[in-house]
Amino acid sequence: MSRHVLVVGGGLAGVTAALRCADSGYAVTLVETRARLGGAASSFQRGDLDVDTGQHVFLRCYSAYAALLRRLGVLDKVRVQPRFRVPVLEPFRACSVLRRWDLPAPAHLAPALLGHPALTLRQRVNAARTGMRMRELDPEDPALDRISFGDWLRECGESARAVDALWALLSVAALNAAPDESSLALAATVFRTGLLDAADSGDIGVPLRPLAELHDGAAHRELASAGVRVLLRTKANSVLRDESGETGWRVPVRGRGGEEVLRADSVIVAVPHQHAGALLSARLLPAAAAWAGLSAAPIVNVHVRYDRPVLAEPFAAVLGSPVQWLFDRTSAAGVRRGQYLAISLSAAHEYVEQRTGELRGLFLPALRDLLPPARRAEVLDFFVTREPRATFAQAPGTRDLRPGADTGLPGLVLAGAWTATGLPDTLEGAVRSGDQAARVVRATFDEARPAGLEVTR
Repeated sequence: MSRHVLVVGGGLAGVTAALRCADSGYAVTLVETRARLGGAASSFQRGDLDVDTGQHVFLRCYSAYAALLRRLGVLDKVRVQPRFRVPVLEPFRACSVLRRWDLPAPAHLAPALLGHPALTLRQRVNAARTGMRMRELDPEDPALDRISFGDWLRECGESARAVDALWALLSVAALNAAPDESSLALAATVFRTGLLDAADSGDIGVPLRPLAELHDGAAHRELASAGVRVLLRTKANSVLRDESGETGWRVPVRGRGGEEVLRADSVIVAVPHQHAGALLSARLLPAAAAWAGLSAAPIVNVHVRYDRPVLAEPFAAVLGSPVQWLFDRTSAAGVRRGQYLAISLSAAHEYVEQRTGELRGLFLPALRDLLPPARRAEVLDFFVTREPRATFAQAPGTRDLRPGADTGLPGLVLAGAWTATGLPDTLEGAVRSGDQAARVVRATFDEARPAGLEVTR
C-alpha cells in the first residue's frame, strides 16, 4: 500500500513539502485555511488592482526559492538585477546609489562603501573594517545568537549615523527588526550570504507579476499535475495520534463540506509557529510550549496611487524619513494610468495600530519631500495593509527556540521559515524547510510499516 502524507498549510513551505513527497511516490493531501495558496506571499484584488500581501524581494543566492519558481513555470515572471544596485533617497536631496563592481568578493562592495554619500570618509573606512570582521564570523556559532547586532556594531566602533545609514538600511528589511533587536547570528547570515561571501549573491530579484500568479495559480497547477489533493478553506483543528493503529496520525478538520477526520501515515505541520503550537498539545509535544517565545514582528505596507509617474526607479531605500523602502508596483499590479507605489515598513510596531488617516497624514508629505514630482501629482487612492505577525521576532536567543523538522515523533514533521533553517524568516527559508520536511518523511517511511489514508465523517 502507498504511504500517505497530510500537509497542513499551503504556504511556500507546505507547497514545497507536498510536491517533494509526491515526487517520492506518496499519496499527498494538502489542507489550507485560506482560499488561496502562498501563505504570507500572495495577493488579493482591490478594484482593478492586484495587491501583494507584502513587498517580497529575494536574492540571487536564494537557490531553493528559484528552483521552486522554475518548477512552477514562473521563473520568467521575476527579474534579478544583473548587478547589485540600490538607489537611496533622502528628503530634499538628489538620489544616490549603492552598487557593486564586477570584482571578486569583498572588493565588489568598494563603491557601495567608498561612494556612500551619507557617511564621512572615516565612517566609510570603519564600515569596510566592520565588513571584514563580519566575514570572520561563523553564523553557526551558538554564542553569536545571544548577542544583538546593534551591540556588536558598537563594539566595532560604528557610529549611530553609520548604523542607520548603512547597516540598518539593509538589516531591518531582511530581519524585520532594528539592530538592537536582531540576533547577530542572523545578521551575519544576511550580510555574509547575501553580500560578503560571493560577488553576485546579493543581486536583488523582484516579482514582475502579482505574487498570487507566482505562488497560488502556478502552485495549484503543479500540485494537480503531481497528483496532490488540495483542500482550500479547510481548517485543521488539531493533530492527534491515531489510536486505532490503522495509520500514524489523525487530523480533525472543518471545511466547506463540514467536519471530517483525515488520517495519514505522516503529517507535516507547515503553518506559522503560533498556529503550530495551537495544533499540537503540550502532552503530545512538550517542546511546542516554547515556540511562543519566538513572538512576532509586524510589517505595514502603505499603498499610494498617483495620477502620474513620480518615481523613476523600480525600488529605492530611504534615509531620514518615515519611509523605509519604496517599490513601483505599477506594471505588476496591472495599472494603466499613473503610478502605483508601495511603502514597505519593517519592524512597524509604531504603525501597526495607527489609523489609515493618521498614516496618510504622515506618509504623503514624506513622499513629497522625497519625490519632487509627487508635489504636483494627484493622489487617486491611498490604503494600508497590515501584517501584525509577518515574521517571528528574529531577536537574540531565538536559535534555541526554533525546532528542527524532525519532532522525534515518527511521522510528525514541522516546516516553515520559523523552524531551524539557519536562515532568517524569508522565502528561501520557507522553501528549504519544505525540502527538509520531505526528507524527514522519507527517512521515517524507510523504517515504518505500510498504512493508508481514509476520510471519516
